Amino acid sequence: MYLSLKLTKELSLSQHSSLATRSSSLNTALPTVSASDTAFTAESVFDYANEAIIITDAENRVVEVNPAFCELTGFSLEQVKGKTPEAFSILPLDNNRAKRLQRDEIQLRDRSKSQVSYRSHDGQYYPGMMSVNRVRNELGNIHHHVIVLADLSAIPSHARHLKREVYFDALTGLPNLQLLTQLIQESMQHADDKQLPLAICSLDIDYFENINARLGQQVGDVLLASFAQRISHLLFGDDVLARVGGDEFVLLLHHGVDEDFFAQLLASIRQPLMMDGQSVHLTASLGVTFYPHDDAQGDVLLRHANQAMYRAKQRGRDTFHLFDPNHDRMLQVRHEQRQRFIDALAQDELCLYYQPQVDMRRGSVVGVEALIRWQHPEQGLLSPAQFLPIIDTTSLEVDLGEWVINQALRQLTEWHTQGITLPINVNISPTHLLMSNFSQRLSELLARHPDVPPAMLKLEVLESAAMHDVQAALQNMSHCQALGVSFAIDDFGTGFSSLTHLRQLPVSLIKIDQSFVRNMLSDQDDMAIVESVIYMANRFKRPMLAEGVETLDHAKALMALGCGLAQGYGIARPMPAQALPGWLASWPDRTEWCSLAHALR
Repeated sequence: MYLSLKLTKELSLSQHSSLATRSSSLNTALPTVSASDTAFTAESVFDYANEAIIITDAENRVVEVNPAFCELTGFSLEQVKGKTPEAFSILPLDNNRAKRLQRDEIQLRDRSKSQVSYRSHDGQYYPGMMSVNRVRNELGNIHHHVIVLADLSAIPSHARHLKREVYFDALTGLPNLQLLTQLIQESMQHADDKQLPLAICSLDIDYFENINARLGQQVGDVLLASFAQRISHLLFGDDVLARVGGDEFVLLLHHGVDEDFFAQLLASIRQPLMMDGQSVHLTASLGVTFYPHDDAQGDVLLRHANQAMYRAKQRGRDTFHLFDPNHDRMLQVRHEQRQRFIDALAQDELCLYYQPQVDMRRGSVVGVEALIRWQHPEQGLLSPAQFLPIIDTTSLEVDLGEWVINQALRQLTEWHTQGITLPINVNISPTHLLMSNFSQRLSELLARHPDVPPAMLKLEVLESAAMHDVQAALQNMSHCQALGVSFAIDDFGTGFSSLTHLRQLPVSLIKIDQSFVRNMLSDQDDMAIVESVIYMANRFKRPMLAEGVETLDHAKALMALGCGLAQGYGIARPMPAQALPGWLASWPDRTEWCSLAHALR
């Protein structure tokens, strides 16, 4: 394949410099030769090329053929010299109106490419790809033609007796999907053998259904055939264009191509086509993957190109998108992780741990926060940081949120029978909170547990959750408050609009983020933030609770600043539900914590 393209390049250079104009990416695939050895290189390539090469004069009559042509067709130079290719049975595949229009257009171009049938050495006719480069002299007159005839050898020998309709699209004469899959395999093998890249491109005409409906199917068919021919003219001798469905095409590009090439391809597509006196403007979306950078099987490469093409459509159409195999592998891993999480949710591998919250002034336990854990059968107990990022901003956050609320309500019912009446704080993701039916679903979950007062359930939302859509957040929170459920702002101080929206949000508790509390005794900046948050909450008359309280010194400093509620490792680590009754029983013995208010007097 590549030798024939090099020959065309070198012979053209020796006759007329205009044919040396190629994209920079394609130039990198060609060898650099000096003027002194161009003829030798051209002759060498001509003799050893794998594809059949025919040199014809200005009237398209044969003056030279290479050994590959003789081997492929069984004709010697003496038998074909002075004849046109049609005279020795290299014929167009079809003779319909669309093909005639295309062939007329070919006559006006210096470079063309078309599907043909040729008679092989065994006397049978086989499909081939014929590329023609018209070479001009210094005056611009036609000097000769360089014709490359490529056998579509991907068709297995045992299937060559089948009708060509099995392998070629009836409208355009291009390879169809069945032949394309075989051509991809051959192209991959060639790329491996020659250590050269291969680009697989999925191309889809934008809004073609609308165009087809407006112009009619007959004109639409001619438009598709003309479009296919236009794309063919932009390709090089061994490149392949296939039609795999309605307005969907696939390109196999055997030369190094870059983003400039694809931009030029799309720009050429934008040029109007004339259909029955009408100027028709088309655009296309293009998805590209590169082998062997994308080291996958042929059908997978085609799927990756399709994925990239749909991504181009999502980006607004009339553009191209390059498939990133590394990103795709990451997405595959993420998909598998999410599927595993779905299984965990269905198989009761998730559980809730509970961390007590205390009133330091009274020394009493005022509630617990429910914290999700994953009891993984192989990896053991996993913290939220190990799996929650997997489902971030997906609908799984809603599924998990409803599961947590339901589990918390069940736990409240069970604790009530044990004489424990502590409210449970449940964390709600922004994705969940902003669902239009959030309050309705919460009402349904509460109805399943009629023995639980709604006030025993408190929802913690991140400060940023309300910032995504303030009005939607306010509406949902107000509806929940009407049900008797209260809200707390979690991780307060880490957002960007605290002062702006604090007065609007219907919250009954502000939680000071543990990242500030933990280092407040050793970091002046963190201490300043904690002081500011406490001052602001007091000014707005909102209760506050400090997270990350690890020592008595933390507790004393917070109380001195005006914060009386706390949770953290210094008080208790998160624990399974069955461990809470025992911890509650032992809490009064923690005299150093229960008597903090007296110690500060």
